[in-house]
Amino acid sequence: MSLDRAVIEVNGIGYLVHAVPALLSSLRVGEQARVATTMVVREDSMTLFGFADDDERLVFETVQTVSGVGPRLALAMLAVHTPDALRRAVSGRTSPP
Repeated sequence: MSLDRAVIEVNGIGYLVHAVPALLSSLRVGEQARVATTMVVREDSMTLFGFADDDERLVFETVQTVSGVGPRLALAMLAVHTPDALRRAVSGRTSPP
């Protein structure tokens, strides 16, 4: 595990999952955990991103609809702002605090 990713074992297969520090700090070696994931497929890579819940995952996918926001920036945004703050920012109602 590092500051931005961990290997999560599922049925004997290890998956490298990129996630925010808050989620990674809650994971413990040998303990079961539920991690919502999404895979971003590019021409040269397939990258798995993990989230504390389905709401975080949905916001991650939504902020990427903004021009210039890719998965790495979307993950960094979630590391700093709550899903509700980002949802408001994308909708144009207000900027994140």
